[in-house]
Amino acid sequence: MANQVSSRYAVACEQIDAANAQDPTLLVYRGTAHCKEILHSEMMTAWVERLDPEADESQLLAARAHHFRRWVYPRADYAAGRSGYLKWRAQAKKNQAAEVAQLLLNCGYSEEFTQRVGSIIRKEQRTTNPAVQTHEDALCLVFLDTQLDAVANRMGDAEMIEVIAKTLPKMSPLGIQSASLLELSPSGVALVTQAVAEFTKSSSAEGDL
Repeated sequence: MANQVSSRYAVACEQIDAANAQDPTLLVYRGTAHCKEILHSEMMTAWVERLDPEADESQLLAARAHHFRRWVYPRADYAAGRSGYLKWRAQAKKNQAAEVAQLLLNCGYSEEFTQRVGSIIRKEQRTTNPAVQTHEDALCLVFLDTQLDAVANRMGDAEMIEVIAKTLPKMSPLGIQSASLLELSPSGVALVTQAVAEFTKSSSAEGDL
């Protein structure tokens, strides 16, 4: 970690992890079952540090708590389809940011600091805030690394390629380049390669207009 963190950081991480350890969802990653939100929070933090060696404390805590207690906000509580998904995701991010803000305030962080963390968790102003863009890149990379094959098996290759191709515009060039560092399955590599090709083709066509 490039920047020194405050004494509150370890306390906050411990409390975030203790809450996320209650996640009943298990995720099998490279043959081992993990508590989903604990695994994701650790991988998110590692990716943020890797993508931005100068990441500050607010970025690292936002990464650690990016899906804070997300299982208590079930997707099934909202209508099926994209509209329902977007409503669920927006409300989940709002609730998570509010819970994390209270946790950080209790750890002694300032209101201003908690607002910065909340803004990153809610992914506000991604195109103008480098910290939020790094957060988005890390989210996409963790998803590809841990859930690509399972989601592709459920959705089918064609739809999965479309999902990835629509995700790529949200990522920075560094984020997209970093996807090549992931140890994906052969089928996962094929899906990402095809999605990148379609994204590149689409971007070139738009540039010709």
